[in-house]
Amino acid sequence: MYNKACIILFLIFTLSCNKNTKNNPQSKLYSKWIIESRMGDFSNKKKNSSFKTDTTERNVEWDYVPGLVAKAILMTFEYYKDQEWSQDLFEAIEDYSDNTTINVGESNIDDINAGKIFFELHREAVNRNLPEKAKIYRQKAKFCFDQIINSQIRIQPPLAGVNGFWHKKKYVNQMWLDGLFMGAAFYAEYLGNFGNTLEDEKRAAHWDDIALQFDIIFNKTWDPEKKLNYHAWSAEPLNSASEFWANPETGRSSEFWSRGMGWFFASLVDVLEFFPADHHARPQIVEYANMVAEGLKQRQDSLSGCWYQLLQYDDSKSSSCGNNNYLESSGSALFTYAYLKGIRLGILDRENYLPTATAAYNGFVINFIKEETDGKIKIIQSCESAGLSSDRKGDADYYLCGEDAIINNNTEGKVLGPFIMAALEYEKLTNSNLP
Repeated sequence: MYNKACIILFLIFTLSCNKNTKNNPQSKLYSKWIIESRMGDFSNKKKNSSFKTDTTERNVEWDYVPGLVAKAILMTFEYYKDQEWSQDLFEAIEDYSDNTTINVGESNIDDINAGKIFFELHREAVNRNLPEKAKIYRQKAKFCFDQIINSQIRIQPPLAGVNGFWHKKKYVNQMWLDGLFMGAAFYAEYLGNFGNTLEDEKRAAHWDDIALQFDIIFNKTWDPEKKLNYHAWSAEPLNSASEFWANPETGRSSEFWSRGMGWFFASLVDVLEFFPADHHARPQIVEYANMVAEGLKQRQDSLSGCWYQLLQYDDSKSSSCGNNNYLESSGSALFTYAYLKGIRLGILDRENYLPTATAAYNGFVINFIKEETDGKIKIIQSCESAGLSSDRKGDADYYLCGEDAIINNNTEGKVLGPFIMAALEYEKLTNSNLP
């Protein structure tokens, strides 16, 4: 009787394990799997994009979305560079860089983001003893840096938020959470890589400038009661670019958008990776990261481990078009990445936040990763796009019903890049080295 019971229990356990193997984060190297599945075909603003060395099939231009994906692929290459399969990743992104013209629009902070790829490319060129290529990548990084320093429009007196970067030229006196990931994070990584070439006084002033961007956006968008950041803020809420969405008194937009806060949370840990340990502003930025982490922890869905498109509601929140709030993958991926990296860097308390991070990663794989018949995987349920303008009013209806804020179920680039980074951080955490 005892032996029979043991056999039955063993079979139940085995069947349970086999049932969950498909989407078990411990059973697959997801950074590799998703890159190999989608590097040659990912969605970018309703267009298919690809990183391929075959020039007849190359289909990506300079833009923050392919730049985001390319950066994530290079980060994966650097971690797994001793493995043969990773070489294809490097060659594809090197091809993208070498055959794409930098195209930074006038005071468009989104366009800076793709410049992050030049840091890994420069390091690898140095490692391979290719000084001319290293020089080119360094010059390209410097070009993007100069755009921030010399060309990015800033808020001017007598308005509040003086010297904050405009998000884009057409978004007059506006700062969005997105911009800290696109601009400030590049700014910090540039200083972390090449800041030693600058005079001490200039370098210190640049770190002050980065800290200022976070001070402005945090203080203007943080809701201390809800412990969340509004998507954007306007220093001039009644101007013709802001009046459609900005609160006339506070200048803030009206909702807490998941991916917007994801960009911001990720920017905090990315900047702190390079921020000098002895700089007077570092403790404040660390505090911002912890405040965001705690607020998001309270909004994590307890069943799925993921987060909703609009963070202050659950799925009972409905819209005028009949769409309900939904678990959203790109914001969830960015939060997962930021938690895991923040823990690794010692910015976030491991004991407090590791359960949140691991539940988020496991939940992402279970809820948003789908295996196809050819063995490839794709990512579903990401918000395709969202912004603020005359026809994008930033209310709940917009984020749930807007024409550009549709749900994408085919690996949109703004979820692909963050999930690669989240998977890589998880693999660093577990030291996973699976085939």
